[in-house]
Amino acid sequence: MGCFAMDLPKYVKELKGLLDLMKSHDLAEVELEEEGQKIRLRKTEPHLSAAPVTIQGALPALSSAAAPGSDAGGDPEAAEEDDDLYKVPSPLVGSFYRSPSPEADPFVIEGDRVDEDTVLCIVEAMKVMNEITAGASGVVREILVENGSAVEFDQPLFKIEIS
Repeated sequence: MGCFAMDLPKYVKELKGLLDLMKSHDLAEVELEEEGQKIRLRKTEPHLSAAPVTIQGALPALSSAAAPGSDAGGDPEAAEEDDDLYKVPSPLVGSFYRSPSPEADPFVIEGDRVDEDTVLCIVEAMKVMNEITAGASGVVREILVENGSAVEFDQPLFKIEIS
């Protein structure tokens, strides 16, 4: 079992120290190399990954009564029109961006035809840019969030007329 088995309490103490370091500095990954031995600790939560993650919207859409921020008490006729539209929810809490960079064009605009895999926006969480895809094929009818705004988990971001 090598030198690890010889001094187990020392390694456990060092591991606990590394885990405390990760927690106190909100680190997703720590790598340490000493005397030819190497250890890497990495959190496995999807929102802490080092690379961009593509997250698809999940069908079925939220009902207007259950959707956070929806105007369930609003115009009943408008609510009926919304029943046919798929609402793309935010899969995580973060900052909403319509384009890949401040000087770039938006991923989509109202009236654009999209497929399930079409990137609609980015939600930044913990300095990780998460591409959000449509999750359904159709036409973008409404963008519900302002660029740069904070979004909540499950908050509707886009309305898509499925076709």
